[in-house]
Amino acid sequence: MILYLHGFRSAPTSFKAQLMAQAVSNAASNPDLSQHWACPALPASPALALELALEQAQRLVTQAQRPITALTIIGSSLGGFYATVLAERLGCKAVLLNPAVHAPRDLATQVGTHQQYHSDEPFHFLPAYVDELQLMAPSQITKPHRYLLIAATGDEILDWREMRDFFAGSAQIIVQGSDHGLSDFANHIPAVLAFASAKLAPPQVK
Repeated sequence: MILYLHGFRSAPTSFKAQLMAQAVSNAASNPDLSQHWACPALPASPALALELALEQAQRLVTQAQRPITALTIIGSSLGGFYATVLAERLGCKAVLLNPAVHAPRDLATQVGTHQQYHSDEPFHFLPAYVDELQLMAPSQITKPHRYLLIAATGDEILDWREMRDFFAGSAQIIVQGSDHGLSDFANHIPAVLAFASAKLAPPQVK
Protein backbone atom coordinates (compact mmCIF):
# COMPACT_ATOMS: atom_id res chain seq x y z
CA MET A 1 0.00 0.00 0.00
CA ILE A 2 1.36 3.39 -0.99
CA LEU A 3 0.02 6.84 -0.21
CA TYR A 4 1.78 9.64 -2.13
CA LEU A 5 1.66 13.21 -0.81
CA HIS A 6 2.72 16.00 -3.16
CA GLY A 7 4.50 19.19 -2.18
CA PHE A 8 3.63 22.87 -1.88
CA ARG A 9 2.11 24.27 -5.10
CA SER A 10 2.22 20.77 -6.58
CA ALA A 11 -0.49 18.24 -7.46
CA PRO A 12 -1.16 14.56 -8.23
CA THR A 13 -0.20 15.37 -11.84
CA SER A 14 3.36 16.23 -10.84
CA PHE A 15 6.34 14.57 -12.50
CA LYS A 16 7.29 12.39 -9.52
CA ALA A 17 3.71 11.46 -8.65
CA GLN A 18 3.04 10.31 -12.21
CA LEU A 19 6.28 8.31 -12.35
CA MET A 20 5.40 6.66 -9.06
CA ALA A 21 1.85 5.89 -10.16
CA GLN A 22 3.17 4.23 -13.31
CA ALA A 23 5.74 2.22 -11.36
CA VAL A 24 3.10 1.04 -8.91
CA SER A 25 0.72 0.01 -11.69
CA ASN A 26 3.53 -2.01 -13.28
CA ALA A 27 4.29 -3.87 -10.04
CA ALA A 28 2.20 -6.86 -11.05
CA SER A 29 4.33 -9.19 -8.94
CA ASN A 30 3.27 -7.30 -5.82
CA PRO A 31 -0.52 -6.83 -5.76
CA ASP A 32 -0.27 -5.12 -2.38
CA LEU A 33 1.39 -2.22 -4.19
CA SER A 34 -0.29 -2.29 -7.59
CA GLN A 35 -3.85 -2.55 -6.24
CA HIS A 36 -3.62 -0.18 -3.28
CA TRP A 37 -2.40 3.27 -4.25
CA ALA A 38 -3.65 6.78 -3.50
CA CYS A 39 -2.42 10.25 -4.41
CA PRO A 40 -4.92 12.89 -3.27
CA ALA A 41 -4.93 16.57 -4.18
CA LEU A 42 -4.04 18.23 -0.90
CA PRO A 43 -5.70 21.49 0.18
CA ALA A 44 -3.61 24.51 1.15
CA SER A 45 -4.58 24.25 4.80
CA PRO A 46 -2.11 21.90 6.54
CA ALA A 47 -4.76 20.80 9.02
CA LEU A 48 -7.15 19.85 6.22
CA ALA A 49 -4.33 18.27 4.19
CA LEU A 50 -3.36 16.06 7.12
CA GLU A 51 -6.99 15.15 7.74
CA LEU A 52 -7.44 14.11 4.09
CA ALA A 53 -4.17 12.15 4.08
CA LEU A 54 -5.22 10.32 7.23
CA GLU A 55 -8.57 9.43 5.66
CA GLN A 56 -6.79 8.09 2.57
CA ALA A 57 -4.40 6.04 4.71
CA GLN A 58 -7.27 4.49 6.64
CA ARG A 59 -9.14 3.76 3.40
CA LEU A 60 -6.13 1.93 1.94
CA VAL A 61 -5.71 -0.14 5.08
CA THR A 62 -9.41 -1.05 5.12
CA GLN A 63 -9.49 -1.98 1.44
CA ALA A 64 -6.35 -4.09 1.64
CA GLN A 65 -7.27 -5.62 4.99
CA ARG A 66 -3.68 -5.19 6.08
CA PRO A 67 -2.08 -3.76 9.21
CA ILE A 68 -1.04 -0.12 9.21
CA THR A 69 2.62 -1.21 9.28
CA ALA A 70 2.18 -2.44 5.70
CA LEU A 71 1.50 1.12 4.52
CA THR A 72 4.23 3.33 3.06
CA ILE A 73 3.66 7.06 2.78
CA ILE A 74 5.79 8.82 0.17
CA GLY A 75 6.08 12.56 0.60
CA SER A 76 7.81 15.20 -1.50
CA SER A 77 8.91 18.53 0.02
CA LEU A 78 5.97 19.72 2.16
CA GLY A 79 4.41 16.33 1.50
CA GLY A 80 7.49 14.85 3.14
CA PHE A 81 6.71 16.84 6.26
CA TYR A 82 3.14 15.50 6.24
CA ALA A 83 4.44 11.97 5.65
CA THR A 84 6.69 12.28 8.69
CA VAL A 85 3.83 13.52 10.87
CA LEU A 86 1.63 10.62 9.78
CA ALA A 87 4.35 7.99 10.12
CA GLU A 88 4.93 9.12 13.69
CA ARG A 89 1.21 8.99 14.47
CA LEU A 90 0.37 5.75 12.67
CA GLY A 91 3.57 3.73 13.06
CA CYS A 92 3.91 3.09 9.33
CA LYS A 93 6.85 3.56 6.95
CA ALA A 94 7.66 6.74 5.05
CA VAL A 95 9.83 7.69 2.10
CA LEU A 96 10.89 11.33 2.15
CA LEU A 97 11.86 13.09 -1.09
CA ASN A 98 13.71 16.33 -0.32
CA PRO A 99 11.37 16.84 2.66
CA ALA A 100 10.68 20.13 4.38
CA VAL A 101 11.87 19.11 7.84
CA HIS A 102 11.31 22.60 9.27
CA ALA A 103 8.05 23.36 7.48
CA PRO A 104 6.74 26.08 9.85
CA ARG A 105 9.92 28.10 9.37
CA ASP A 106 10.21 27.51 5.63
CA LEU A 107 6.54 28.08 4.78
CA ALA A 108 6.32 31.25 6.87
CA THR A 109 7.97 33.00 3.92
CA GLN A 110 5.25 31.74 1.56
CA VAL A 111 2.23 33.48 3.10
CA GLY A 112 0.25 35.04 0.27
CA THR A 113 -1.36 34.14 -3.05
CA HIS A 114 0.26 31.51 -5.27
CA GLN A 115 -0.44 29.63 -8.47
CA GLN A 116 -0.20 25.87 -8.74
CA TYR A 117 2.62 24.51 -10.89
CA HIS A 118 0.16 22.32 -12.78
CA SER A 119 -2.92 24.56 -12.86
CA ASP A 120 -3.95 28.14 -13.56
CA GLU A 121 -5.96 28.20 -10.36
CA PRO A 122 -4.60 30.52 -7.64
CA PHE A 123 -4.64 29.54 -3.99
CA HIS A 124 -4.03 31.43 -0.77
CA PHE A 125 -1.56 30.37 1.92
CA LEU A 126 -2.76 32.10 5.07
CA PRO A 127 -0.78 33.12 8.17
CA ALA A 128 -2.95 30.70 10.19
CA TYR A 129 -1.57 27.84 8.11
CA VAL A 130 1.90 28.41 9.57
CA ASP A 131 0.36 27.97 13.02
CA GLU A 132 -1.24 24.71 11.84
CA LEU A 133 2.15 23.44 10.72
CA GLN A 134 3.69 24.39 14.05
CA LEU A 135 1.03 22.49 15.99
CA MET A 136 1.66 19.24 14.12
CA ALA A 137 5.44 19.45 13.74
CA PRO A 138 7.34 16.55 15.35
CA SER A 139 10.47 17.59 17.24
CA GLN A 140 12.23 14.40 16.15
CA ILE A 141 11.56 10.97 14.71
CA THR A 142 11.14 8.14 17.19
CA LYS A 143 11.96 5.07 15.08
CA PRO A 144 14.49 5.82 12.30
CA HIS A 145 14.15 2.33 10.78
CA ARG A 146 10.69 3.32 9.51
CA TYR A 147 12.15 5.96 7.18
CA LEU A 148 13.94 6.18 3.85
CA LEU A 149 15.34 9.60 3.01
CA ILE A 150 16.24 10.63 -0.54
CA ALA A 151 17.93 14.03 -0.43
CA ALA A 152 19.70 15.93 -3.21
CA THR A 153 22.77 18.02 -2.47
CA GLY A 154 21.73 20.23 -5.38
CA ASP A 155 18.36 21.13 -3.83
CA GLU A 156 18.01 24.83 -4.57
CA ILE A 157 15.17 25.39 -2.07
CA LEU A 158 15.85 23.28 1.02
CA ASP A 159 19.10 22.33 2.78
CA TRP A 160 19.88 18.64 2.32
CA ARG A 161 22.08 18.67 5.44
CA GLU A 162 19.08 19.51 7.62
CA MET A 163 17.27 16.53 6.09
CA ARG A 164 20.26 14.24 6.71
CA ASP A 165 20.55 15.33 10.33
CA PHE A 166 16.82 15.20 11.12
CA PHE A 167 16.59 11.63 9.80
CA ALA A 168 19.84 10.46 11.40
CA GLY A 169 19.87 6.69 11.79
CA SER A 170 17.40 6.10 8.95
CA ALA A 171 18.14 4.61 5.55
CA GLN A 172 19.43 7.46 3.41
CA ILE A 173 20.22 8.02 -0.25
CA ILE A 174 22.16 11.26 -0.63
CA VAL A 175 22.04 12.24 -4.29
CA GLN A 176 25.02 14.24 -5.47
CA GLY A 177 23.71 17.21 -7.43
CA SER A 178 20.18 16.92 -8.87
CA ASP A 179 17.62 19.50 -7.69
CA HIS A 180 14.63 20.07 -5.43
CA GLY A 181 12.28 18.37 -7.87
CA LEU A 182 14.57 15.30 -8.07
CA SER A 183 14.60 15.35 -11.86
CA ASP A 184 16.46 12.01 -11.71
CA PHE A 185 13.73 10.43 -9.57
CA ALA A 186 13.24 7.56 -12.02
CA ASN A 187 16.66 6.26 -10.97
CA HIS A 188 15.49 5.93 -7.37
CA ILE A 189 12.12 4.26 -7.90
CA PRO A 190 13.53 0.71 -7.50
CA ALA A 191 14.85 1.64 -4.05
CA VAL A 192 11.49 3.20 -3.13
CA LEU A 193 9.56 0.11 -4.22
CA ALA A 194 11.97 -2.20 -2.41
CA PHE A 195 11.56 -0.22 0.80
CA ALA A 196 7.78 -0.17 0.43
CA SER A 197 7.66 -3.91 -0.26
CA ALA A 198 9.84 -4.92 2.68
CA LYS A 199 8.25 -5.89 5.96
CA LEU A 200 8.81 -3.40 8.76
CA ALA A 201 11.54 -4.99 10.82
CA PRO A 202 12.19 -3.98 14.44
CA PRO A 203 15.21 -1.77 15.06
CA GLN A 204 18.49 -3.50 15.78
CA VAL A 205 19.62 -3.49 19.37
CA LYS A 206 23.29 -2.57 19.72
